[in-house]
Amino acid sequence: MRWRQGRLRDWLCAASVALAACALPAQELRIGLASNPGTVDPHFYNNDAVSAVVSHAYETLVALDPDTRLVPALATSWRAVDDRTWEFKLRDGVKFHDGSSLSAEDVLFSLDRPAAIANSPSSFATYTRSITGKKAIDRLTVQLTTAAPAPLLPNDLTRIFIVSKKAAEKASTDDFNQVKVDAGTGPFRLVKFSPGASVQFARYDGYWGAKPAWSALTLRMLPADAARMSALLSGDVQLVENVQANLVAQFRQNKDLSVFDKVSSRVMFLYTDHRDSSPFVTDKEGRPLARNPLKDARVRHAISKLIDRKVLAERVLDRLAVPTANIAAPGMFGFNPKLEPEPADVAGARRLLAQAGYPEGFGLTLFGPNDRYINDEQVVQAIGQMLTRGGIATRVQVSPMSTYVGRASKKELGFGLLGWGVGGGEPSGAMRGLLGTPDREKGMGATNWSSYASPQFDALLTEALRTVDDRKREQLLQDAAEQALAKDFAIIPLYHQVATWAGRKGIAFVPRVDEFTLAYQVRPD
Repeated sequence: MRWRQGRLRDWLCAASVALAACALPAQELRIGLASNPGTVDPHFYNNDAVSAVVSHAYETLVALDPDTRLVPALATSWRAVDDRTWEFKLRDGVKFHDGSSLSAEDVLFSLDRPAAIANSPSSFATYTRSITGKKAIDRLTVQLTTAAPAPLLPNDLTRIFIVSKKAAEKASTDDFNQVKVDAGTGPFRLVKFSPGASVQFARYDGYWGAKPAWSALTLRMLPADAARMSALLSGDVQLVENVQANLVAQFRQNKDLSVFDKVSSRVMFLYTDHRDSSPFVTDKEGRPLARNPLKDARVRHAISKLIDRKVLAERVLDRLAVPTANIAAPGMFGFNPKLEPEPADVAGARRLLAQAGYPEGFGLTLFGPNDRYINDEQVVQAIGQMLTRGGIATRVQVSPMSTYVGRASKKELGFGLLGWGVGGGEPSGAMRGLLGTPDREKGMGATNWSSYASPQFDALLTEALRTVDDRKREQLLQDAAEQALAKDFAIIPLYHQVATWAGRKGIAFVPRVDEFTLAYQVRPD
């Protein structure tokens, strides 16, 4: 159902009056999600929306705290035995939901499974490619060897969920989605997955760690902002993520609500097509071009100059964004302070287009999702207008993320908006996936929708990925970012989101840099 803004405001005012009278169920938590994950197989799709959901039932060896610092999870400790060997000590007494005990064999199986999954839109195998050998030293000790020094292996393993080999060895992704598999160790166990509607969990009373405050959990998929906000105010859910941007200030003033926020590590950017020909790139009359303008770095630089990031952050996103020219967020390891967001410069952009051979511009279609990120459809529309004013006649097409990502990941679109959560405490993983020359064996370029390929960038990133010295590695990452983003304009960073959540009175929540909405970090207040 489509709500007009005025109608929604009227409804919100009426609903807020009744809000305080609604009783808060002590045993059940209902959360409204802005995303619509298409699977609960923890190894099928390397996507934050999926990972956030399955994190309730599955765990990793190493975890990230709300500020993306590494903390123990299923591994109590880890150490570098030598330059090419890591050893992980497993937590004793951990039981899977199927009743089996966590052992080194489950870890070895879980590290192998992602590479065995066919047709993954974005494979988790990118995080295990550096591993050339693995063995169980004993029931609770695993050693992993790499072909070259891999200082970031513990960071990479924050992305690989551990499943019960006994439960999952013969299971397909469909079996996971139909909840025929009980293979996790997390604080909740899956009960039911209704694609496009909800995921239901029950508290796992055999959990090794602190028990959640809630005996039952329902994650409702409510990608439409109005529906999600309405569900909060009507009492259908007690917490929502991605508060509708124009309602954040109003919610802060509502005594019956609490708003939680944090500058996110998610970088929003435009991917650009570096191939010889690109779909949906034409002359201004819609005719095919002999060569692809986006292949020219001057054209990509011109596009960057045409975008007014300040307008996007302050007006389109209601100040829920911080303009950027980096992948890493400010303060994060690897952030390059020399890369500053360009101010809008239409005249400069037109000069670059003329130098590249397009003095009159060209035609372009800009794609994006309309249900995944803060005001994503409005952002895409605004960028389309900015490019058109600069001489690039831009058509805009938006669609639900579930449809959009399928086409974009197959490189059917060529130019569009995407967001990426920069996890693991530094940007190397994101840079490897988004900007590395695609190479399945090396685990590079799994989400390189731009088809960017730069020997200079690859050499810098590869060196960073095997450099143990933090100071040297950070400099290499900064140099790699400068090459890809300030020289090649491989992708066009726009801003980092400010993540927001709102909860009913009596709800306490710990906001996270990675934007994950985790029910075990929600407690009655």
